Amino acid sequence: MPVTSDIVATYRGPGRVVRRLLDLGQREDRALVFVMAFCVVAFIAQLPSLSRRAHLEGSELNMLMGGALLGTVIILPLVFYALAFVSFAASRLVGGQGTAYGARLALFWALLSSTPLVLLNGLVAGFIGPGPTLTVVGLIWLAVFLWFWLSGLRQVQRNPE
Repeated sequence: MPVTSDIVATYRGPGRVVRRLLDLGQREDRALVFVMAFCVVAFIAQLPSLSRRAHLEGSELNMLMGGALLGTVIILPLVFYALAFVSFAASRLVGGQGTAYGARLALFWALLSSTPLVLLNGLVAGFIGPGPTLTVVGLIWLAVFLWFWLSGLRQVQRNPE
């Protein structure tokens, strides 16, 4: 299935999609593409907010974009790899049977499949700015991301590859 169809299917059943991705075989390049695609989309989602900030504060947009690019596309994937390892170790402590690759795939797919809400959050941050609307959209994204991640992680740990 194309990635976009899998993203839509994730909103109906995240565990099934992660299981289907696991059944395709262990491919670290696929997991890396998922996390890098999320990070690029997250960077793009920050652009309206950075533009708003540069305009309101009178600061240089290119400097803000450079910092966001470094943090989002270079450093954030490393943080996600560490978080995936911690989730793998924690799940093993409570009796999980999955692999580290499965834990990475569950986290990275949850991130990638939540990108529509990340983009919405970026638009709200750029056009409306800080306030209750941005908070609500951010909380919705967080809840959906956690639902996707925990459902995928449960599927991975319950049924090892």
